[in-house]
Amino acid sequence: MEKFTRISAIAAPIVRENIDTDIIIPSREMKHVSKKGLSDGLFAGWRYSDMDARTPEPDFVLNDPAYLGTQILIVGENFGCGSSREHAVWALAEYGIRAIAAPSFSAIFRSNCIQNGVLPIAVDKTEIGRLAEQAVGGSNGIFTVDLLEQKILMPSGEKLTFDISQQDRQSLIDGLDPIDRTLQLSDQISAFEASRIGANPWVDLRVKP
Repeated sequence: MEKFTRISAIAAPIVRENIDTDIIIPSREMKHVSKKGLSDGLFAGWRYSDMDARTPEPDFVLNDPAYLGTQILIVGENFGCGSSREHAVWALAEYGIRAIAAPSFSAIFRSNCIQNGVLPIAVDKTEIGRLAEQAVGGSNGIFTVDLLEQKILMPSGEKLTFDISQQDRQSLIDGLDPIDRTLQLSDQISAFEASRIGANPWVDLRVKP
């Protein structure tokens, strides 16, 4: 996955509570078995006045030209609730979203973010309000999210610190999901398997020619 250290980008405010995964990407938009081709369906129910014709809804923030190139979302509490579909994070990541600030996240959604290179930032409601106010106007203000220093720099120059576990922080900085981290131990895994089979040949279930 793509590494995350520091980004400077436009932030889009969608400050509504309980935005679930079916809002993030409706089930009818999940037409692919890979992580590609999902961004067009992101927020489809809000983004299009006619989903079949793909007619843009003019009042939806991501359709505003001022928010072109958005990489940061500022949202309400319990973001990513509902089903556990990982497609929601895949769609956000393919669209270009690298960080999401919310008072709280669904636990499974938050884990899916970490495993796909998207930084979930937990901040309280008051701070969400401050962030959203400064996001108004889109391209008029650039936010900087620095994972190394665990800070958000607002367009006004104000700084907001945030907490994240060391394990999640390092996974994003290194760009390694759990499978990648396991593969880093391939030599030790192979050595363990060899020693175990040597001591207990009967456990060797490998297919032999």
